[in-house]
Amino acid sequence: MALSLCCRASPSWSIVSAATLRRRLPLVGAFCMLSFGLSNLCFSYSSSLKTGCAQSLPFAPLLRSKFGGQSPAKNVHSIRMEGSSNTVPSIVVYVTVPNKELGKKLAESIVKEKLAACVNRVPGIESVYHWQGEIQTDSEELLIIKTRQSLLEALTEHVKANHEYDVPEVIALPITGGSLQYLEWIKNSTRD
Repeated sequence: MALSLCCRASPSWSIVSAATLRRRLPLVGAFCMLSFGLSNLCFSYSSSLKTGCAQSLPFAPLLRSKFGGQSPAKNVHSIRMEGSSNTVPSIVVYVTVPNKELGKKLAESIVKEKLAACVNRVPGIESVYHWQGEIQTDSEELLIIKTRQSLLEALTEHVKANHEYDVPEVIALPITGGSLQYLEWIKNSTRD
C-alpha cells in the first residue's frame, strides 16, 4: 500500500511520496512532525481504502507497514523514563544559532563540557519572529540537544555565555521514553 502525504503548507495541496520526503528531509521531517503536529498533514492511501486527516487515522497501521507487520516494541528495547534505575530524567533542548560556525563551536563546547550527550545541527531553517517591535526573518541553524533534566540550568547558562544573541532560544522538552540503551548512554555521557 503506497503512502503519500498531502501538505497544507501552500494554498494548493501538493502530494509528496513518503520516500521523496524521507530523502529530502531525513531529520528535519521528524522535527517538523514534532513542531507542526499531525494536524498539518493529510495521509491518503493509493488503494482508496481510507482518506482523511491524520487525526482520524489509527497510527498502528502506518507503523506495521513501516516495520513489515511487526510492532516496533518487539524489535526495540524501549522504556518509559520512570521505568528504569539505569536512566535519569532526560530532555531535548532546542537552541537556534545565526550560522553554522557558531553552531559547530557551541555544539562542540556543550559536548566537551559534558552538558549533553549529543547535539544535532540542523542547517537551513528560517525563523520569523517579533523583535523590538518589528517582524524579523532570519536564516538560522537549529541545535537539538539531548541531556539530563538536571543539567538544564547549567546548559542554559553555557548557551547564554557563548551565544551572539541578547536573548538566545533555550527550550526544553521532556523525554518520556525511548530506547533503554540510548537513554542509558545519555546518562553515562553527561556529568552528574
